[in-house]
Amino acid sequence: MEHTDPLDAARALRRSVLGEAYVDAQAADPNPTMAEFQEYLTASAWGVWARGGALGTRDRSLLVLAMTAALGRMEEFKLHAGASHRAGVTPDELDELLFQIAAYCGAPAGLSAKRALQAVRAEGLVE
Repeated sequence: MEHTDPLDAARALRRSVLGEAYVDAQAADPNPTMAEFQEYLTASAWGVWARGGALGTRDRSLLVLAMTAALGRMEEFKLHAGASHRAGVTPDELDELLFQIAAYCGAPAGLSAKRALQAVRAEGLVE
């Protein structure tokens, strides 16, 4: 049985979802504390994605989208919306998610998420 280092698994999953170019750009930041911060984020946030369990990558992607919208973190929402196809989320699921966000987080959150998704689509980052 092969044992995988949890941090290596988190790094690999982060790259597979967010894409090589994004992760490489984050790693290229010359600020020494940024490298440490990126490792922390990878270990904590992406470690949750890579740990296994009952939720798959698609489910985790949808949850991150809903939570970032609920918190008004549109920069992160746009990042994850643009990467969601690599996690197995379909364009129809993104559209449906907006209704869930509006119903449970309120119309302002739903509208902000809709606008953010439209911007991501206009940039050609997602269908």
